[in-house]
Amino acid sequence: MSTIRDLKIGQAATVSAVGGEGALRQHFLDMGVIPGVTVELIKYAPMGDPIELKVQSYELTLRLADAAKIDVVNVRNPQEAARSLSGIASMPSDTNRDKFIDHPGLGEGGRYHDKKTEHPLPEGTVLTFALAGNQNSGKTTLFNQLTGSNQHVGNFPGVTVDRKDGVIRGHKDTLVTDLPGIYSMSPYTSEEVVSRQFILDEKPKGIINIVDATNIERNLYLTLQLLTLNIPMVVALNMMDEVQSNGGSVNVNRMEQLLGVPVIPISAAKNEGIDELVSHALHVAKYQEKPLRQDFCDPGEKNGAVHRSIHAVMHLIEDHSEESGIPIRFAATKLIEGDKSVIDALKLDENEQETVEHIVKQMEKESGLDRSAAIADMRFNFIEKVVASSVIKPKKSKEQTRSSQIDRILTGKYTAIPMFVLIMALIFYLTFNVIGGTLQTLLDTGITALSNAAENAMNAAGVNSVLVSLVINGVFNGVGSVLSFLPIIVTLFFFLSLLEDSGYMARIAFVMDKILRKLGLSGRSIVPMLIGFGCSVPAVMSSRTLPSERDRKLTVIMIPFMSCSAKLPIYSFFISAFFPGHGAIVMLLLYFTGIAVGILTAVISKNTRYKGEAVPFVMELPTYRMPRPKNVGQLLWEKSKDFIQRAFTVIFLASMVIWFFQTFSPSFAMVSDSSQSMLAILAGFLAPIFAPLGFGDWRMVTALISGFLA
Repeated sequence: MSTIRDLKIGQAATVSAVGGEGALRQHFLDMGVIPGVTVELIKYAPMGDPIELKVQSYELTLRLADAAKIDVVNVRNPQEAARSLSGIASMPSDTNRDKFIDHPGLGEGGRYHDKKTEHPLPEGTVLTFALAGNQNSGKTTLFNQLTGSNQHVGNFPGVTVDRKDGVIRGHKDTLVTDLPGIYSMSPYTSEEVVSRQFILDEKPKGIINIVDATNIERNLYLTLQLLTLNIPMVVALNMMDEVQSNGGSVNVNRMEQLLGVPVIPISAAKNEGIDELVSHALHVAKYQEKPLRQDFCDPGEKNGAVHRSIHAVMHLIEDHSEESGIPIRFAATKLIEGDKSVIDALKLDENEQETVEHIVKQMEKESGLDRSAAIADMRFNFIEKVVASSVIKPKKSKEQTRSSQIDRILTGKYTAIPMFVLIMALIFYLTFNVIGGTLQTLLDTGITALSNAAENAMNAAGVNSVLVSLVINGVFNGVGSVLSFLPIIVTLFFFLSLLEDSGYMARIAFVMDKILRKLGLSGRSIVPMLIGFGCSVPAVMSSRTLPSERDRKLTVIMIPFMSCSAKLPIYSFFISAFFPGHGAIVMLLLYFTGIAVGILTAVISKNTRYKGEAVPFVMELPTYRMPRPKNVGQLLWEKSKDFIQRAFTVIFLASMVIWFFQTFSPSFAMVSDSSQSMLAILAGFLAPIFAPLGFGDWRMVTALISGFLA
């Protein structure tokens, strides 16, 4: 039996069976790798692993070890593959296709509501919305269009995943939560876990589901799962401008009819259709209009066995669903899939569990597929019907053609790594020497001038010397010195956001995955580690986007060993003192020694405290796009605000503590001789500990204490 691993570049094949187990196998299925689907091998990474596949209309990365778990049949050569994958779906001329539905109309099916006879939520009720969608679907752009600057950034409880909340512009009694980009409601990544728990636990009044119209099959998979939550919902069909410019179209009325929720064509980047989207979202939430469709197959259809099993399980768990607060159809579907967290939450007794298993086995026997594959197959079959009935697919878009041309260089076998090194070197040069470095010097000069002016003004006004010392030595010298790093951090994040929004960041992970896997990490860890050469603060901050807690911790452990810009003056002093005339070679040795120690630390950690393998590298490669200035500006504002808030909280407090211990004696008298301060006395007490290292002087230990707080 052949597997995807056996394919040659350009060959296509039909998936016959999906191996693996647990969450990884479920993730394969959720990503569209199901029995019967056609896959094409696009390329190998420069180091031979992972590989890039084309599945339906999107590109997916997969490691060779994982590719070997997926059986294929009907392997075709490149010419046959091209013919089989080049068909353009056309819209069939059935009687339902042209059935007219008023659009835009408020509410499902274009039905307007008479407020005198309906029962809306009470006036003043805060309409809460979950903004959900796939990664790279334009979700962040839409969130920014909806909320403008009315945003708050925090964390979801118990995890390091960012949570963004915002008020819809012009509608004060609203709150939109931007959920992390996810592909399904299965608990594979921490993002999927928090998104699912947010919807189930906080029960928003409505869901805004953003769908990438250029990759509609992939995106509708999440849509179908959201429909089963039985929460009022609207679908925002994004990037319709791209679809239309490439010769495609969507019969929105027909799609609304098939999905049972309002479907609004928009272009988030061009701010088109946003007002209509807001009107629909507010309406369905206020009147609590729930989806009209939650069944995605009929009893007599191909997936009839799945239909019957879902309804049988729904009947069985009705009371448990109500007690647990989990929507019944969602609960039944997840129970059939074998979702452990839902099984635990429903608290079925032994007889009920046995009945469910009997129903599932009967379904598997009738459908010829296992439980997870049968559910995935049902969803994709329904999506196929929706697309065939309402979508004319565009020809290969200009964006896809451009991406293929760019990838020949940026992910080419011999050009990928040199281009990566060149791009990162250019970013570091512009950040630390040209843009960020210049701005840092200007800000540092400004803070110094302001400090001198404040000191002169306070002395002239006869302000108490303790207060003068507090303001100058505590605030300006403490917080001010930290703020001088702001230009470098903002500049670095500016370039990183360009890489992220353009789609290149995913390619970096694709190129570097094989190397980092030897350290127990995935390719996604390369970016935080590279940022660590510039500054450890943004490096640690950027590690929060990694998919697993283990990868995040291992990456953070390695980051301090990447020599950041703050270490350069120390290295220079060290070289001039001990190795005069050999600066370049010693500097290189120091850098490479840091990298070597970081690698050694990672290897030891992965075999002791953090045993296990890196998370599977299953990732979609987005089309290259021009970064949106508004998105980049919003990101820079968030990072700057976050850094400044930290500077005036944690760092401010640390500066005050250092100032206090440096300024006062144990009797709380202000000292003129620093050797009499509490900090000096504490350092003198600790000095013998450091004597074997050659710096048992209290002044050196004082620097260590201050450095520890920094």
